[in-house]
Amino acid sequence: MDFAVLGWPAAGETLSLDHERFAYAGKFVMSGTGKAVARAGGDVVAAVAFDPDRTDGEVLKLRYVTVREDRQGEGIGPRLLRFIAARASERGFERVVIAVNNPFAYQAAYRAGFGYTGDRTGIAELELARPTPDRAGRYRDGLAAFRERDLGEPAASFLAAKAGSDPPAVLPDPAAADQPLSGHEPDGA
Repeated sequence: MDFAVLGWPAAGETLSLDHERFAYAGKFVMSGTGKAVARAGGDVVAAVAFDPDRTDGEVLKLRYVTVREDRQGEGIGPRLLRFIAARASERGFERVVIAVNNPFAYQAAYRAGFGYTGDRTGIAELELARPTPDRAGRYRDGLAAFRERDLGEPAASFLAAKAGSDPPAVLPDPAAADQPLSGHEPDGA
C-alpha cells in the first residue's frame, strides 16, 4: 500500500474516480481542494480531499473521504486519514478537522487519532479533530449521538456492539520510517 499527497489546495489538483466504485467521486474532480490517495498495485483504492478552514488558516479541514467499495473494511480509510493528518502537521497546521455522518466513518476517524469535539455541523454530522482534549472521554458521547438517529442496519448493530466500549487504538503513521508502508508528497508541495 502506497500513500501519497497528490497536491495541496493551491496546486489545483484534480482526481477522476469511478462513480460506481467510489462515493463522492464527483467531489474529487474539483480543483479547489488538495488530494491524497492510497494506492494498491498502482490503483487508487482510497482518496481524501482537504483545504484550510475558511475562518482559521491553521486548521486543515478534511472535506471528503472515500474508499473503493470492494476495499472497504480493510482499514485503508483510517490509515489514509492518519497519513494526511501527519503531513498536515509537518506543514504547520495546528489542527485537522473532519465531520462525519455515520458511525463507521466515526470509528475510522478515531482509529486515525481524531476525537469527537462535542460539536455538530451540517446535516447530522459530528465534528472530530486532531488534537482534541479528552479524546477518550468523548468517544462514547459521539456514539450516543449516532444512537439518537434512526440509522437502520448495519449501523444499529455496530452501535449496539460498541456500547460501553473504549476508543480503538490509534494506528501508526503509514509513512513513518519503521512502518512497512510507503508515503510521499510531490516535489515542491
